[in-house]
Amino acid sequence: MRRNYSAAIKHILIILIGLAMLYPVLWLLASSFKPNQDIFTETGLWPHTFTFDNYRNGWKGFQGVTFARFFGNSALVSALAVLGNIVTCSLAAYAFARLEFRFKKVWFSLMLVTIMLPYHVTLVPQYIIFSELHWINTFYPLIVPKWLAHDSFFVLLMVQFIRGIPRELDESATIDGCNQRTLYFRIILPLLVPALITTAIFTFIWTWDDFFSQMIYLSDLKLFTVQLGIRALFDPSGSSDWGALLAISVLSLLPITIIFLAFQRYFLDGIATTGLK
Repeated sequence: MRRNYSAAIKHILIILIGLAMLYPVLWLLASSFKPNQDIFTETGLWPHTFTFDNYRNGWKGFQGVTFARFFGNSALVSALAVLGNIVTCSLAAYAFARLEFRFKKVWFSLMLVTIMLPYHVTLVPQYIIFSELHWINTFYPLIVPKWLAHDSFFVLLMVQFIRGIPRELDESATIDGCNQRTLYFRIILPLLVPALITTAIFTFIWTWDDFFSQMIYLSDLKLFTVQLGIRALFDPSGSSDWGALLAISVLSLLPITIIFLAFQRYFLDGIATTGLK
């Protein structure tokens, strides 16, 4: 009986802590259905008056550009970033984990050093380079680096995963006549799926939620992403349409929530098995 009471108390505490952590999200969701005058006056979560005007007004956007355009821009940038990271980071990881070339350890060490550099340290040099290439106010600065194995964290993650794959598989495939390209596509890549899905989920979430980079490189309203569109709805003078802002914020959370829930099992497998050798 004591064990049962102890387990029940632990579960109750966990549930209460979980509700406390989820309270901001629940408040956001509930407030998106409240009229503007009730958002900051009602103390309870449950709205006394339900309205969908916040979603309709928010979706209209501003200056003739709807949030459909902003969501499309975010989806395009995120999809290309995910594809770029999957392709180039897996190729770089395969090279570091399986191939032998000169100064391999030196290049791998330099790659690890780049993980330790804060993003703001490289921001100015990158901005100068993109400015010289006339890429400012385009999607290129947000997409092209992903196609150059720019995210060293994912390269390291895949390197660790590939190192856990027995080399006997490579040797057997080589005896059967496989070259390096066939070995990568038919042996390594299928076994790398959990790490690839983990990379895809992280890349999508980080790109979709990114605000700083998009604010730096994008200024044309038609190129705005969801995050920039939400920021544009906010009026520092205090006359913001809070209902519309909260409603669009709820919609912006849906894609990453759906992606995470759909691929949660693969995501956990990728994290759990990456460090195994």
